[in-house]
Amino acid sequence: MSDAALGLTQLLLFLFFIMLGFPIAFTLMAMGLFFGYLGMQDRVFDLLVQRTYAVMANDVLISVPLFVFMGYIIERANILDRLFRSLQLASGSVPGSLAVATLVTCALFATATGIVGAVVTLMGLLAFPAMLRAGYDPKLAAGVTCAGGCLGILIPPSIMLILYGATAGVSVVQLYAAAFIPGISLALLYVAYAIGVGIFKPAMAPRLPPEERNVPVATIFLALAQSFLPLALLIASVLGSIIMGLATPSEAAAMGSLGSIILAIVYRAFTWQKLKESVFLTARTSAMVCWLFVGSYIFSSVFGYLGGQSVVEEFVKSLPLNSFTFMLLAQVIIFILGWPLEWTEIIVIFVPIFLPLLDDFGVSPLFFGILVALNLQTSFLSPPVAMAAFYLKGVAPPHVKLEDIFKGCMPFIYIVVFCMGMVYLFPALVTWLPETLYSGAPAGSAAPAVLDAPPAGGFQEDEEIRLPSMN
Repeated sequence: MSDAALGLTQLLLFLFFIMLGFPIAFTLMAMGLFFGYLGMQDRVFDLLVQRTYAVMANDVLISVPLFVFMGYIIERANILDRLFRSLQLASGSVPGSLAVATLVTCALFATATGIVGAVVTLMGLLAFPAMLRAGYDPKLAAGVTCAGGCLGILIPPSIMLILYGATAGVSVVQLYAAAFIPGISLALLYVAYAIGVGIFKPAMAPRLPPEERNVPVATIFLALAQSFLPLALLIASVLGSIIMGLATPSEAAAMGSLGSIILAIVYRAFTWQKLKESVFLTARTSAMVCWLFVGSYIFSSVFGYLGGQSVVEEFVKSLPLNSFTFMLLAQVIIFILGWPLEWTEIIVIFVPIFLPLLDDFGVSPLFFGILVALNLQTSFLSPPVAMAAFYLKGVAPPHVKLEDIFKGCMPFIYIVVFCMGMVYLFPALVTWLPETLYSGAPAGSAAPAVLDAPPAGGFQEDEEIRLPSMN
């Protein structure tokens, strides 16, 4: 069997084992080591050491555990109940007010945590029952909860964007700036849809009783000042310091972690037990991310060494594609991959296959990354592996069926596709903010206050494996 055939067999076997439910990171390492040994003999073990050390020494990934820790502390600060209640009071006169309050709460809380499962689960315990009690259609309530909880994938500080930046060698700061307008736009489209349902189909989203709508303005302002304002200031300080170039993502994440602890103390929700739980969950999540990177580096390096990457590139180049059709093909493939796979597998395995082709079609990796981030919203919403739907089903009342949750997610998938079309037709939605803030650096290059990321792509056949100096 030729090396290229070995590489393609490696990719197909990986998909097969993932479908069987094997752990992703260790499946990647096992496939990489096995096929690497067939192709390069003992040198594959040098590659294992080199790639493991590269992950340990990657400055960009330092921000991952800090942002995750910030999210877990905020999650345990008991702020979500107050935040949802204050936004519910503020939007009481708006059609579909509970759905609007849920989406705004999800957007803000997802921005603070970036953990989709936590946001969907908590909102499934808080907002979803409230909408059902108010007479909302279960499908609409489920779609609002699931779609709102997934906004943390796109809106900074997004863990997904950090992983993409480290994989593609793109500035995380510029990715955050580029994702800001599309992320807010998607959230506003969700809100507009909820308001539209409240206006044109009031039976699906009934208005609240007069006593819940006619609340004194002073009461609303006090509630917002106690819940919305502190969290908004924390998020604004973290994102603002990153986007304005005042701090690296890691430094801003450290500030955010400290701020989340202070916020928990102010809300009298900080305990030693909650701190231990947050540290444990952060260590578990960060270990998963780092081992996933080790496995993906080994897998992609061996895949490139065996010639699998070259086969894919030659096949794509042989197709009659231009820039538009290439982008369309890539996004359709990623959309389909989102049905059986989670975003982590797509980012670390399949996106790197497209990255070497971007230059051939004149596509900016920054622009491509934002479209991928938008596209991956659907990976949590589209069956059969719609993780947001399963998170919600785990906490939803027994009478709410999984198929109803899936049906409720479908309109929001259409909204995501519409938003992707708008971003493609008006690329300034992505490029304007990073070009304005970092006019001295072209889109996709390193921006101020950005630490170096590893280069995209895998180990090539004519490269010599050198272990980095440990001195």
